[in-house]
Amino acid sequence: MGAEVVPLPRAEAPATGPVTELAQFLDLVAAPGRPPIDAGQVMVVVAHPDDETLGAGALLPRLRGVRLVHVTDGAPLSMTDATAAGFSTREDYAAARLAELRAAMDLAGVPGDALHALGVIDQGVGDDLPGIARRLADLMAAFDTAIVLTHAYEGGHPDHDGVSYAVRAASDLLAAAGRRAPGIAEMPLYHADGAGLARQRFPAALDYDAPETGVLLDETARSLKRRMMECFRTQAYILDAFTSEVERFRLAQGLDHRLLPNSGDLWYERFAWGMTGPRWLALVAAADRALGLERP
Repeated sequence: MGAEVVPLPRAEAPATGPVTELAQFLDLVAAPGRPPIDAGQVMVVVAHPDDETLGAGALLPRLRGVRLVHVTDGAPLSMTDATAAGFSTREDYAAARLAELRAAMDLAGVPGDALHALGVIDQGVGDDLPGIARRLADLMAAFDTAIVLTHAYEGGHPDHDGVSYAVRAASDLLAAAGRRAPGIAEMPLYHADGAGLARQRFPAALDYDAPETGVLLDETARSLKRRMMECFRTQAYILDAFTSEVERFRLAQGLDHRLLPNSGDLWYERFAWGMTGPRWLALVAAADRALGLERP
């Protein structure tokens, strides 16, 4: 069974200035009336086009001034997905996924100049964790980012976990340089649950238990989210299994990427994606060394 969804109705008015504190941000996310949020210092960082919609599609229209960063172009080197979707080149598939993203963001009211793409090849995030962390740190510094909303560390897709690591490392790099280190909130997409797949709920944490902010969506928000999800026609066979009923968020506090997520039950080990638990831990250790991040 999924975690109980309990909205936290503590803030009842729209933010009057840029939201810079995580607790304030999550209070506003769950506030009665779902007010708009001054999100000029908020950045959403995800791995693939459609991740932002699955995790926070109903929230995005409320985040006025938000920046949205996609780390990959959504097209793996393997042509399996591209061919199945009717494309003859990886580049054409990537272009189609970008067009789908733009259509969904048009519905959400997120302008094109708020979208930033790092262009990493899908399923390749783990191959350059240090480089991605540095690029994210540069973007966060350039936009004076105070809050980042990103993937939960859950062992579902290696790119999701890679982005989770890179966001944390970017924040640590900024702190080490004496710059603003943004606070991090996370949202779940999917993880292994026995023989099956758990969607849009957090896995049991290994070393921390942050309170969850669950937002039950009203009919207007559900309808918008469904229409946004329908924009991703190339991914319909995946997105059809996700719900538009609820969105969940929590503080990413005490997160340690040197430990395997979801008690080591990794969904991605079931596929030929080139990632295993031991390889993941080796990549994190190597990235920490390359970035000069000393961890207790």
